[in-house]
Amino acid sequence: MRLPGAREVIATRTMERVAASPHAVVLVEGISDQRALETLADRRCRNLDAEGVRIVAIGGAQAIGRFLNLYGPGGLDVKLAGLCDVAQEGEFRRGLERAGFGSDLTRADMERLGFYVCVEDLEEELVRSAGADCVQQIIASEGELGSFRTFQKQPAKRELTYEEQLWRFMWNRKARYASLLVGALDLDRVPRPLDAVLLHVSSPG
Repeated sequence: MRLPGAREVIATRTMERVAASPHAVVLVEGISDQRALETLADRRCRNLDAEGVRIVAIGGAQAIGRFLNLYGPGGLDVKLAGLCDVAQEGEFRRGLERAGFGSDLTRADMERLGFYVCVEDLEEELVRSAGADCVQQIIASEGELGSFRTFQKQPAKRELTYEEQLWRFMWNRKARYASLLVGALDLDRVPRPLDAVLLHVSSPG
């Protein structure tokens, strides 16, 4: 019996994903956002696969229009939600408007559509919610406290507040730290955009 080759396996898996059309899709900018939401869903005892909810990292806010066309009314027409940083709010807003979700959208309008904005970004939200002591403990547990101390000594970083130093330290490590930060959060202190976007795609009842 001939075993399937790598290309055949990939093609089969791709067809399976397409065939299993999701009930809802959450569009996020990158992998760190995706991991953060998946970790939060686990902590909220939600099985996104069973619910038919897919969190899709679109590879940057500039791609939002393509994914809205793919999953929106002109494509698979599934329930949509999204999460972005404040710097990319305009990209998401314009994408929604071009895809036919409204015009002159305000942030409140975007939230009614299920699209939420992190201020300043996901990492800042998580550092603020977790607290500096908790974040430092996570950095230490990852064996990077020495790297952080060196980072703090950089001339451009010395004048920053301690919380901002922690936040900026995450920038090049966010894909790894996002799920760790969410995993350490007090569930009563989860940043509003993260909880709200998952609630938007929750199954009724």
